[in-house]
Amino acid sequence: MKLTRRAGAPLRAAVLVAALCLQAGEARPGPQMYEPLSASARHALQKAVADRAVEGNSFESPEHARAWILAMSRRLQKRLPDEVARVELLRTVHYEATRAGLDPQLVLAVIQVESNFRKYAVSTAGARGYMQVMPFWVDVIGTRDHNLFHLRTNLRYGCLILRHYLDIERGNLTRALARYNGSLGKLWYPGLVQAAWKNWEYSAPARPGIMTVVDRKDAAVTPGRAAAAATGPALR
Repeated sequence: MKLTRRAGAPLRAAVLVAALCLQAGEARPGPQMYEPLSASARHALQKAVADRAVEGNSFESPEHARAWILAMSRRLQKRLPDEVARVELLRTVHYEATRAGLDPQLVLAVIQVESNFRKYAVSTAGARGYMQVMPFWVDVIGTRDHNLFHLRTNLRYGCLILRHYLDIERGNLTRALARYNGSLGKLWYPGLVQAAWKNWEYSAPARPGIMTVVDRKDAAVTPGRAAAAATGPALR
């Protein structure tokens, strides 16, 4: 089942619970589960994580950059009062999400649910940082010098892991999000992200090939978008 506005009663109930949790400012991290990777998947993710270039620009124009950052910054201000840190986070979210073929607003929703924008958040299971990445991922696809509390490192891991799960699930965002949280087969976590995603909706045109809020009406992520996976051209 795809995660859409037409979801049935179980998902609507999950979204209602999600809204109550989010109003209370509660973050809901979960333990990502270790799953053996094929050699090709491991190699692709290792290569993608190792590419640490920061010069790239993920916005289609300076005007687009200013408009998006201003819109998101206003919504994030209460959670992250430091303007410099806020703009740095937003630029990095947009870059890493776009690089992995994800909607930046979806990534903001995941961060809201996972850590409530706490850079040094640590879950009871040991997940770390904004996107609550489990340390085992460093051993699987990274190197020992990778610090999961580092802004770019954490977001790069988180976006690539979510993209990896989307590809495994052939674009089914509900199942991919549940995998990300370690709760595959349950709807509560996708419901939380769905509720949070509404807080970050943005209607400006996106770059071609990047999912926008409009795309969610029929399918959160289509199988054709798998071309933007860790082995695809979006990872430049």
